[in-house]
Amino acid sequence: MPAESLRFDAVTKAYGDTLAIDRVDLSIARGSFVALVGASGSGKSTLLKTINRLIEPTSGRVLLDGADVACGPAPALRRRIGYVFQSIGLFPHMTVAENIGIGPRIAGEPPADVVALLELVDLPRDLAGRMPDALSGGQRQRVAIARALAPGAKLLLLDEAFGALDPVTRDALGGEIRALHDRLGLTTILVTHDMAEALLLADRVLVMQAGRIVADATPAALLNGGGGDAAQALVAVPRHQAERLRALSA
Repeated sequence: MPAESLRFDAVTKAYGDTLAIDRVDLSIARGSFVALVGASGSGKSTLLKTINRLIEPTSGRVLLDGADVACGPAPALRRRIGYVFQSIGLFPHMTVAENIGIGPRIAGEPPADVVALLELVDLPRDLAGRMPDALSGGQRQRVAIARALAPGAKLLLLDEAFGALDPVTRDALGGEIRALHDRLGLTTILVTHDMAEALLLADRVLVMQAGRIVADATPAALLNGGGGDAAQALVAVPRHQAERLRALSA
């Protein structure tokens, strides 16, 4: 069995009297592709950000390969973790190559192999010298993924990373991320509000509600009625959409 990669040990995050995360206990095995789903405000992005210390827990610990992520400097931790979010966040004054290579450069490590990383995310090498504003949304997000992987990260966090993309690009990029996950042996955690996306891409789906994990199941188990009421309410959305589309074509 794969060794444990991540563990949340009674992780809690409070904002005043509001619990964004409520004593989450959770283990994620190395090599897993996990989707974290739930309604807006359920705590899924907050939980994800405790991994790379963009948010510090009020109590509890996050362990990465057995070590508390709170031990040591946050920048060093973040270089071990790829993080891609919805707004992409490329530096507009830097070329594609400079954006991809910034992590290793800041760390004083050997330069990133920009051409290889562009090929990895299915982009032509001649994009290396372009500025971000010359790229499409899908191309910019691919550059962001290449930048996240440039330091050699084996843990990839995707925080609504496809949310700003058109449906065709979103579907294609999701499939490419899944293929990259398998090819590179990554551990991937995808935060998404799209249950169909979670079911199609992940091996394991975690459902959050009011700061707690209320369901933990495989896509097949969820499609067969498992996971409880909160999970089934989310599964019902793509199921009903599929039924309505079938009715339109009848």
